[in-house]
Amino acid sequence: MAESAVRGGSGGETEPEVRTADEGDVVSLTLEGELTDTARRPLVRVLTEALLSGKPLRRIELHLGGVPFMNSAGMAVLVQLQRMAAPRGVEVALVTPSPAVARPLQLSGLWLRFPILDENGDEDEDAPGLPPAGERDS
Repeated sequence: MAESAVRGGSGGETEPEVRTADEGDVVSLTLEGELTDTARRPLVRVLTEALLSGKPLRRIELHLGGVPFMNSAGMAVLVQLQRMAAPRGVEVALVTPSPAVARPLQLSGLWLRFPILDENGDEDEDAPGLPPAGERDS
């Protein structure tokens, strides 16, 4: 399993750190910091590198359990990541999202766009607000 970290940092706000790990056809991205517009550049950079690596990918797992805050720009980043991956048939899943991430996604309806996984990479059947898997949008 390969691991790396990307941290930005020019300008006003410090970009959050994105740690990556890949195992087979799954790439895991762990965000350390707030999910706001400042997270866009490092997340898009890492996802672009993964998509252009030439390795076959099945899923991108976004580990968001340690995210203390997300605003509407952060929600837009998540949608952008999903739109980048979709043409290549790559699923973007959220792994154990913190309440700061889950609640705004639930209120906006975006929650249903993403598979929600537990820490083992299995679908989280106990995730609040999720309809049965067969009733979710793809």
